[in-house]
Amino acid sequence: MQKTLTNPNAGFGAMAVFMTAISTILGAILFLRFGYAIANVGLGGLLAIIVIGHIVTIPTALAVAEIATNQRVQGGGAYYIISRSFGLNIGGAIGLALYLSQAISVAFYIIAFGEAFDPVIEYLPFEIDPLLFKKIVTIVLMSILSVVVILRGANIGMKALYGVVVLLFVSIGFFLAGKPMEEGILLTFNNTIENGDTFFVVFTIIFPAFTGIAAGLGLSGDLKDPKRAIPRGTLLATIVGMCVYIIVAFKLASSATPQAMQDNQLIMAEISAWGPIIPIGLAAACLSSAIGSLLVAPRTLQAIGFDCILPFDNFNNWTAKGRESDNEPINGSIITIFIAFFFIIIGDVDFVAEIISMFFMITYGFICLISFLEHFASDPSYRPTFKYNRWYFSLIGAILSFWLMFQMKWAYAALATVLMAMTYYFITIANPERQGLEKLFKGVVFQLSRQIQIFVQRATKDEKEAHWRPFAICVSEDSFKRQAAFDLLRWICYKHGFGTYIHFIKGFLTKDTHLESQQILKRLIHQSEGSKSRLYLDTIISPSYTSAIAQVIQLSGISGKGNNLILFEFSRTNPESLKHALDNYQLFEATGFDVCVLNSSYKGFGYKREIHVWISAKDFRNANLMILLAYIISGHPEWRNTVIKIFATFPESQVEKQRKRLLELIQEGRLPISPSNVMFLPMMGEQTKQSVITKHSADADLTIVGFNPDQVKENPDILINYGDLGNVLFVNTSHKKDI
Repeated sequence: MQKTLTNPNAGFGAMAVFMTAISTILGAILFLRFGYAIANVGLGGLLAIIVIGHIVTIPTALAVAEIATNQRVQGGGAYYIISRSFGLNIGGAIGLALYLSQAISVAFYIIAFGEAFDPVIEYLPFEIDPLLFKKIVTIVLMSILSVVVILRGANIGMKALYGVVVLLFVSIGFFLAGKPMEEGILLTFNNTIENGDTFFVVFTIIFPAFTGIAAGLGLSGDLKDPKRAIPRGTLLATIVGMCVYIIVAFKLASSATPQAMQDNQLIMAEISAWGPIIPIGLAAACLSSAIGSLLVAPRTLQAIGFDCILPFDNFNNWTAKGRESDNEPINGSIITIFIAFFFIIIGDVDFVAEIISMFFMITYGFICLISFLEHFASDPSYRPTFKYNRWYFSLIGAILSFWLMFQMKWAYAALATVLMAMTYYFITIANPERQGLEKLFKGVVFQLSRQIQIFVQRATKDEKEAHWRPFAICVSEDSFKRQAAFDLLRWICYKHGFGTYIHFIKGFLTKDTHLESQQILKRLIHQSEGSKSRLYLDTIISPSYTSAIAQVIQLSGISGKGNNLILFEFSRTNPESLKHALDNYQLFEATGFDVCVLNSSYKGFGYKREIHVWISAKDFRNANLMILLAYIISGHPEWRNTVIKIFATFPESQVEKQRKRLLELIQEGRLPISPSNVMFLPMMGEQTKQSVITKHSADADLTIVGFNPDQVKENPDILINYGDLGNVLFVNTSHKKDI
């Protein structure tokens, strides 16, 4: 396989790009279908098509010029630019569609070339069916071109192109110098035939006239300085082509009637100062466009093979292989020739035009989308030297391209979209190590996230908390010993809040500890993938747990809002970690943090069927937060079948009063807790809260209990001695929450 996509003898410049593009722009559609367009939608309709077409192509040309000056462009043209910006998987899906459109374009221009022989048929010395004669002409011409391109490649094609373009402008000059077919033809914008084709039907057939900018891109591997040649040649061809289109449209509308233009596809010959020059110009235009497409398509396929896009390595190597002397894509040319012959045999100009329009419209839309996303992502590595494009040009071009696809032929557009999606899927399956859509949206997501965080911070700087939601953080050194804290945090922050899980590494920040932290973070991310966690993961290196917590609770949080809840976890068989929470409680009180301490047991979270919430007179202030946490956890898919039960322990004299108060709280808060699941247990005699909880919540999958930090400091066993109970979550709120 070649190590580069460029021609070692590349010497073409901006003029080569201009010639290739303008020969396609001033091609078959101009000579054969502009009269048809005016007949069906009027001069105003054709001008609208020209304007809309250029609203797509000018942003695309600007985007191409911009992207081409941001990177070293090799062979492959538009495919190379797209794949190096979007990634090889997305670029490959678009590139295959682009290649097919270029290959089919060869057939389109050859078929149109045959139409130039209409005036010749009546002078033939023998009788023959016109369709058969034109098909013979197209097959003979395609055979000759095939031999020439395979033997001589781009050089002979480009030399022929210069002569053809000169002939094109001579033909247009003779047409503009001609006189109207009849006296007294009025120039009107809406003069059309009856029951003509609709605007978008006409637009679909006319659109291949605007595909010339992609033709010039295809020579990127044969250009001496692509960054200079592509912008200059492409933009010049686009501007010149638009001016010629408008002038020809006015000339046609003022020189022939709509019916005459509908009946005679070579109406320009009737108007021209010398009629035969129009078929000659048409033939020259079709020949030049066919040569241009026949040069460009194999180079796109060669670049696709070079990048090993297809799942067949031998085929990739074969298509990527170029001729030794000049890297000419001979194998790609052979495949392109076979495709062209297939569509030439079909022989319907309008049908082939519709297919070309759809594929090119997709390509243009994606080129504009690339440019817009690059602007939006503000990647420092995106530094094009072409400075005249603006993000809104690209956005308009992208939106219009995709909208027009479905206006032109919604069935074709839907089919093209499905085929591209399937192609992308199979390419991604074959090349899973390559970046796909994540490369496309990574920079965009970063910018959106940055803007949203700033907006949220500014919007809530003076806002008093009305409705509490968890912005929770957990600091643990036991990340790979127990999963309980990680799981609880992801359940709490699944939908209603934002969670940050931080692994604590004891020590000082050095090169070795930094490397260790990076390896641990990778391990954490890998571990979290299995749980489909939505937590933000990080590590912190600090000489003590206290200093780590002091740093962590001061973080603003990547959600754009400060954190408001901290979670600790300890094992019931080894409560040493509980000290981290108790020893640093003054920090949480100073910063207004809610504190949760998870007492994890060997039973874990069981079957996730029951959550028990225990409320007592001594910690009633915690009740709202405890109930909210139970409700939030039950909303996670893993807890979807859970039942929340509330147990209230009060002195017997307060039971009725507290019952009414608690039921009203649940009703007003619209919580999915049945009154039958709210139980009041009067505290009797020498009963302790722990013994009552242990008795009634023996089968609970999670038990939530309130605590008072002052009492716990005096007697830590309040959080420890729960026998064979499942996991217990202790909750202390910094201030009362509204449900």
